Amino acid sequence: MRKFNIRKVLDGLTAGSSSASQQQQQQHPPGNREPEIQETLQSEHFQLCKTVRHGFPYQPSALAFDPVQKILAVGTQTGALRLFGRPGVECYCQHDSGAAVIQLQFLINEGALVSALADDTLHLWNLRQKRPAILHSLKFCRERVTFCHLPFQSKWLYVGTERGNIHIVNVESFTLSGYVIMWNKAIELSSKSHPGPVVHISDNPMDEGKLLIGFESGTVVLWDLKSKKADYRYTYDEAIHSVAWHHEGKQFICSHSDGTLTIWNVRSPAKPVQTITPHGKQLKDGKKPEPCKPILKVEFKTTRSGEPFIILSGGLSYDTVGRRPCLTVMHGKSTAVLEMDYSIVDFLTLCETPYPNDFQEPYAVVVLLEKDLVLIDLAQNGYPIFENPYPLSIHESPVTCCEYFADCPVDLIPALYSVGARQKRQGYSKKEWPINGGNWGLGAQSYSEIIITGHADGSIKFWDASAITLQVLYKLKTSKVFEKSRNKDEKPNTDIVDEDPYAIQIISWCPESRMLCIAGVSAHVIIYRFSKQEVITEVIPMLEVRLLYEISDVETPEGEQAPPLPTPVGSANPQPIPPQSHPSTSSSSSDGLRDNVPCLKVKSSPLKQSPGYQTELVIQLVWVGGEPPQQITSLAVNSSYGLVVFGNCNGIAMVDYLQKAVLLNLGTIELYGSNDPYRREPRSPRKSRQPSGAGLCDISEGAVVPEDRCKSPTSGSSSPHNSDDEQKMNNFIEKAKMSRKLSLPTDLKPDLDIKDNSFSRSRSSSVTSIDKESREAISALHFCETFTRKTDSAPSPCLWVGTTLGTVLVIALNLPPGGEQRLLQPVIVSPSGTILRLKGAILRMAFLDSTGCLVPPAHEPWKEHNVPEEKDEKEKVKKRRPVSVSPSSSQEISENQYAVICSEKQAKVISLPTQNCAYKQNITETSFVLRGDIVSLSNSICLACFCANGHIMTFSLPSLRPLLDVYYLPLTNMRIARTFCFTNNGQALYLVSPTEIQRLTYSQETCENLQEMLGELFTPVETPEAPNRGFFKGLFGGGAQSLDREELFGESSSGKASRSLAQHIPGPGGIEGVKGAASGVVGELARARLALDERGQKLSDLEERTAAMLSSADSFSKHAHEMMLKYKDKKWYQF
Repeated sequence: MRKFNIRKVLDGLTAGSSSASQQQQQQHPPGNREPEIQETLQSEHFQLCKTVRHGFPYQPSALAFDPVQKILAVGTQTGALRLFGRPGVECYCQHDSGAAVIQLQFLINEGALVSALADDTLHLWNLRQKRPAILHSLKFCRERVTFCHLPFQSKWLYVGTERGNIHIVNVESFTLSGYVIMWNKAIELSSKSHPGPVVHISDNPMDEGKLLIGFESGTVVLWDLKSKKADYRYTYDEAIHSVAWHHEGKQFICSHSDGTLTIWNVRSPAKPVQTITPHGKQLKDGKKPEPCKPILKVEFKTTRSGEPFIILSGGLSYDTVGRRPCLTVMHGKSTAVLEMDYSIVDFLTLCETPYPNDFQEPYAVVVLLEKDLVLIDLAQNGYPIFENPYPLSIHESPVTCCEYFADCPVDLIPALYSVGARQKRQGYSKKEWPINGGNWGLGAQSYSEIIITGHADGSIKFWDASAITLQVLYKLKTSKVFEKSRNKDEKPNTDIVDEDPYAIQIISWCPESRMLCIAGVSAHVIIYRFSKQEVITEVIPMLEVRLLYEISDVETPEGEQAPPLPTPVGSANPQPIPPQSHPSTSSSSSDGLRDNVPCLKVKSSPLKQSPGYQTELVIQLVWVGGEPPQQITSLAVNSSYGLVVFGNCNGIAMVDYLQKAVLLNLGTIELYGSNDPYRREPRSPRKSRQPSGAGLCDISEGAVVPEDRCKSPTSGSSSPHNSDDEQKMNNFIEKAKMSRKLSLPTDLKPDLDIKDNSFSRSRSSSVTSIDKESREAISALHFCETFTRKTDSAPSPCLWVGTTLGTVLVIALNLPPGGEQRLLQPVIVSPSGTILRLKGAILRMAFLDSTGCLVPPAHEPWKEHNVPEEKDEKEKVKKRRPVSVSPSSSQEISENQYAVICSEKQAKVISLPTQNCAYKQNITETSFVLRGDIVSLSNSICLACFCANGHIMTFSLPSLRPLLDVYYLPLTNMRIARTFCFTNNGQALYLVSPTEIQRLTYSQETCENLQEMLGELFTPVETPEAPNRGFFKGLFGGGAQSLDREELFGESSSGKASRSLAQHIPGPGGIEGVKGAASGVVGELARARLALDERGQKLSDLEERTAAMLSSADSFSKHAHEMMLKYKDKKWYQF
């Protein structure tokens, strides 16, 4: 093949239209006169923006609820903010600083939220727009913020600090009031010690002028805001964690570090009225109960018709070792202890009224756990939980791989839903989910989307992802076909891995035929058919394959020495690997060596298979001479041919799943035959063990990788490494290569950071860059009907095989006729001798017809196979083959095809059958492509790539013109590399944290429609009426006392706060450029301006109306004040 001068596309620079046209001329070899194909995609069709984030908020830290709007907010340790309304209404925002959210406070029914962060900043979020934005920020410079409290319908936010002081912030202007409550004024003058940080602030429900302040040391102060002095001080010798009022304002309850609750009468500060130790063992002699663990939070909620609820977290006795975290609900004389699966971060009681001075009438408790969100129904006996409608169970078992399918057949989602509906658990509360605020967006997309996630426990979940929502459809447990070791001491055959032997590595799915194939970490492949009928499989069909890599079985003399690096692909003279002299004994089947046994044991008893995906065949690679099988690195299934093929770093195997027969079992070198371009000596499998799969479930965060380490797995650099980091890296690589087992951590493990950096790159954690040996792994497989050789006059079924050394080999398939003959005659498989070469490991292949349209692999339409088919037998024989033939075979003989091949360094379009290179594009010089997909967009197709240096690029087909190059995110951990995938219609996704999926779009049209598709968080709702004070309470001065906070905290009376105390930062938010900022493209701002002007006008109208309402409220309050003064001194009989 001739070499052409191709203008290199520099990473990080978006190619301009002029350079693109220039490039196209250079890409087109002068000798090959390819027919011009009209390409419709232009760079203006592309734009990159995040759409939605699904899943449980990773590392949650704070919780808030708006009882009128019915919206829940969750803050996280990474500064993320997640808002939940009715099912399908969700929103994700991020604080730029990334500091942990320590507290959230809704401005109830105002469409606003205040967040307090660990970096001592407060932020005001505007929720009245589809993408919430920060309106104001306030940064405290001299004090650490520890607690905030915003009374209902007040604009003054109380902020407690680590020094024990309380500052007051005007929420409207986000400025500090001059009014400060200093700790030394609040506590007893005789007290010699500092009371500690403020852990609680709340106003008396019946008197807004009295503020209850809780200090960590155990001191509680009731502060009179008007007289600026403490009315009462309550001291207890145990640290305080939280405080809660009884709605009548005469009593409050404190929770302490020794597991006790103290109830105090406001007017009796000497000692508590009652001390309760909910989980303490009561001793007979009247002694104090034994101390328990701290009660971290308590809530005190009253009901009109019965006893109050006291709800608390923590407080268990110290002898309950290993007991799960608990929420305790005390109601009258009954105490219910509700065990949780994870530790409790926070909880809130949902009540009927937003007014603190009314009977609370609690109806549910929302519990935020470390990895789950639970809602408990307080109104039903036994306190059942509500069925959670949000897609928060993505991480139920750690996600190990992901696939995304847009534009699926329309009957797929209903079919999966109907089989999944039978899997639902029973025993949930019968009530509707109570968090039901907001409104759905307008679903502009009409096509269906499905996400499939593979998990560490061997389960697979199908999700309906249509119209930017997410809902679980169906769950499949692949481990059901294997025997599980009942006895923990009994060591099963699974010692290829320490844990998670069933973890899913690769998913291959054909949406049209519904055939599913998975490859697991224990070198096993399972093929599934979809059925709506339940069946009992007497014997699970099983094949064992001995995939071997040994010709001259030799070993390195030094056992601990690292194997030599391979020569980078594309170099002129591949250097031979030095010959090794020490003969190996590993493959001699001497006693004690495990040989010809698979890693897992398939069940021998009959298996009941529910409707849904049912096992068709289990294939396992076996141990060879004491060596475990190598992990599978690529997988493909074809329903029309009835074939499944898979490969690893030893070779390739093809299985006819209809006849349950192995058709092909070859080492990679044998595929080449005499055409092998590399002089290489195979090494013994013993020393070239695949490294640890780089932790399929590693979920460690924040391991940042320097760009220069983003080297391609195949470009082994020989330059010496000097830095300590590089040395550590090399040491890790050595260990990984020599390691005997594949470790799959399933929980947070700190030692994973190095593993993250190791860049074992393929998404299935297969073709690893640390496995830099002479092994050539199979990295891509594609069934198609095309020209296998240069001399072919018509397309025929074949398999294209891509390897990690950048070679593409073609295997011809000779299929028997359909019907009964297909099951009786053998499929004949033979290497065709066709070899193509690219730079870097092959990632993806696809085929275009002569008009530039995608030629999909042949497939059978789905049909129910568990029903008798005698009547239709003749029909089936007639129909079967034509359906499976792809459109290309009906073309005229003269019509050619194009093969599109993407490697981790470049892309090529090869004209078939001539095998001339029609177009070529070097995608990246300094980095490597992690994921490449050939996708359809706007009735055309393109190649989409995600590079390890963070760039997302798209190229036109077949000419490979650059259309988009945007720096999106650097590859900071293996999870992103393993889960990133593109699909049709401009959609893409990746696992952004161990618990969350981030979806994005690279389509201009979707970016423009996104605003309409997003749900509304804020909906206009009437605030409920304030509780009626009652006739006598009004007469005798009972009921709630109001307070003119403006008069107290305003500048006129309290002066200005010290400027050095806090700094005001105006937010980027409001409405300005929210959509523009979201899409990250400058041109979008111009398009948004007109819409913003219109919205601005509406807002100014709203502001005028609000001002009018404020002035009328003001005048009403003055009149009320005058009336009060008028009747203040009159006796009741003088009215």
